Amino acid sequence: MLLRQWAAVSVYQKLWSADMRLCEKNAAELSAMLREKKCSAAEILADAKQKISETEPAVNAFITVDENAENAAESVDKAIADGAALSPLAGIPVAVKDNISTKGLLTTCGSHMLDNYVPPYDAEVITRLRNAGAVILGKTNMDEFAMGSASDTSVYGAVRNPINSAFSAGGSSGGSAAAVRSCEAVLALGSDTGGSVRQPAAFCGIVGFKPTYGTVSRYGLVAFASSLEQIGSMGRTVEDAAMLHSVISGYDSKDAVSAKNYCFENLCGTADMNGIRVGIPVELLGENISDDVKNAVNSADELMERHGARISRISIPTLKYAVNSYYIISSAEASSNLARFDGVRFGHRAENCRTLAEMYEKSRSEGFGAEVRRRIMLGTFVLSEGAFDEYYKRAVLAAKSLSFGLSEVMNDCDVLLMPVYPTASLRLDEKVSPVQRYAADLCTVPANLSGMPAVSLPYGKNADGMPLAVQLMGAKFSDSRLLAIASAFEKIAGGEI
Repeated sequence: MLLRQWAAVSVYQKLWSADMRLCEKNAAELSAMLREKKCSAAEILADAKQKISETEPAVNAFITVDENAENAAESVDKAIADGAALSPLAGIPVAVKDNISTKGLLTTCGSHMLDNYVPPYDAEVITRLRNAGAVILGKTNMDEFAMGSASDTSVYGAVRNPINSAFSAGGSSGGSAAAVRSCEAVLALGSDTGGSVRQPAAFCGIVGFKPTYGTVSRYGLVAFASSLEQIGSMGRTVEDAAMLHSVISGYDSKDAVSAKNYCFENLCGTADMNGIRVGIPVELLGENISDDVKNAVNSADELMERHGARISRISIPTLKYAVNSYYIISSAEASSNLARFDGVRFGHRAENCRTLAEMYEKSRSEGFGAEVRRRIMLGTFVLSEGAFDEYYKRAVLAAKSLSFGLSEVMNDCDVLLMPVYPTASLRLDEKVSPVQRYAADLCTVPANLSGMPAVSLPYGKNADGMPLAVQLMGAKFSDSRLLAIASAFEKIAGGEI
């Protein structure tokens, strides 16, 4: 990856604070500065790229940096000079997870299978960002085909947490989270199939938002588990994440499950916690949750209550089926979706094959890593004759039961307060079995199985100095209100975040 060095000069440079770099500012701050002509889009991009050159490859957040991003920045600066009306995201550098298609820019999914794939089209979310004047900075590292929880299954190596390189940045959107935390990017897109936006956001101490299923187009997202995954927004504040979501959300006819009547109202509603009904599922504070994480949730509970929230402990018995249901359904869908990678039309093709069957087998064996092969085999098994009724059908029924239970609970709660992950972070050298890692997703997969929105919020640190976080989940299509409540919590948390 070639990173160009920049030495931008502007008549506006003297106006912005010398003790804080442009790339360290939030999207809302930069948007205001651009309109007040205190900086230029070219300067913001140059500083972000300079930060990348200083930070990589130690963090390993990026797979590809777009060398043509300057064109977008120059267009924004020209529009500002011409007095044109601009989107709030105009001129803001956005990093994109490498499973989201970008025309003319390498899209690998962190896999040898796609290490030379350049899409001929943009994903819908990229089209919307470009139309809004956002600057696509580059593509971020990730677990291969979004399968993992530590961003350590990528063919390009593990993503390291910018706070402490001995720890994981989380997964599978670890590169996006690390890029925002390290100020290599101001905002980032990730994909959330079972917590893959919220968990890395928690590990890196930023905000990660997984919206209601169907509110953001999946057109151009390389499919893993189609009924569960959703493109999500990552930023250093709730306001930033909401700004990004407001641009990428909305109906898209190219996505068969796109919600037709969804309209996001940016941070509408409450400005405080007074009267907010908060439910805390007792099943998600059991013995498998670390004391640090429990203390963070209990502290957040007390803080909300002191500021007028009405707290209640609730029970959702069907939560115990969430992890098993999720891994059966997601693996089954992965088995089907990844069948297209056969070495024929695109992607890796094995050499020196004598038969078509041999080419299929060798291309897939060479192209996919161990975790992807494991989930394909599991998915193929649960869809097989004899296992379909025993496993897949029962998993779907259990997921529907869980979704119904959560919907019932939301009749009496505005949000649910829960952990994001059982621990504060994962050490990269820690030996954990795949089954243990799967089980650790118990707090995040309910939102994907039910299609509900959820947001991860940083809240304090543990003894190792690693971020702690809490998660808020809302009813379907309550995204605007959920983020408004999250913003209110962010404000009262103050120094805790």
